[in-house]
Amino acid sequence: MLKNRGLLFDDEQAAIECLKNISYFRLANYWRPLESDKVNHVFKPKSKFENVVALYDFDKELRVLVFSAVQSIDIALRTKVIQVISSNYGAFWFADESLFSNTTIFSKCLTSIKDELKRSKEDFLVEYFIKYDDPPYPPAWKTLEVSSFGTLSKLYCNFSENSVKKQIAREFGLPQHLYLESWIKSLSVLRNCIAHHARIWNRKYPWKPKLPEKLQNPWIQNKVIPQEKLYAQLCCVAYLLDAIHPKNGFKQRLKALLSKYAIVDVAAMGFPKLWYNELLWK
Repeated sequence: MLKNRGLLFDDEQAAIECLKNISYFRLANYWRPLESDKVNHVFKPKSKFENVVALYDFDKELRVLVFSAVQSIDIALRTKVIQVISSNYGAFWFADESLFSNTTIFSKCLTSIKDELKRSKEDFLVEYFIKYDDPPYPPAWKTLEVSSFGTLSKLYCNFSENSVKKQIAREFGLPQHLYLESWIKSLSVLRNCIAHHARIWNRKYPWKPKLPEKLQNPWIQNKVIPQEKLYAQLCCVAYLLDAIHPKNGFKQRLKALLSKYAIVDVAAMGFPKLWYNELLWK
């Protein structure tokens, strides 16, 4: 069927073997840009199956790279939220409804925390529940170590005391909490895409990170970019990583990956021309 639609194959048997391990509709996300007629799915001249697979492989490696970066951001945010808020509001602030702006979001977070505590088999939680039955939750420095990144981001965003949130944001080199809220909301969605093996190349994301005009650390000057595309989030990732681990190597690995897959159209991810000349990416 793909041949009849104009897709070319260097090695048909290899393509058959590939389709035994990567489903048709998973690969379809990567050959759709090669279609000239998206209703009848007719391919543009010289479209090759092997290029589709190369694009799939690129996206797979990109997910691994970005997931590792977001993991570092997750752990740093988790640590700073626990340290800063607990030192101001005690060990069980996450269970105090009066400290949060939206009671519905608070209730959903607390339900998620309960479920995560039940599922976890971490030694430090097992030991806590053997030793204590009151209070019903371990302190924040134990409980929030097993909460999801989504729950953690909602706790931060819903916390009502902005001065405390601003203190945490400044530890990441951001002047105010609204930027950090915007960034972690978008990174939470990105992380979920990666966790479910969804493509992150050429995707439009529902959350758009706010891009400050200038920041205290190296940042981008060109803000005329599609904020629903991946490039905007990669800028946020690179900036946060530089604040956490200045010698992180993320930018070098991203550039090496793009060089490895020269076939990839970076504009599909929202990269502007000459993006690599920005101070952030040097």
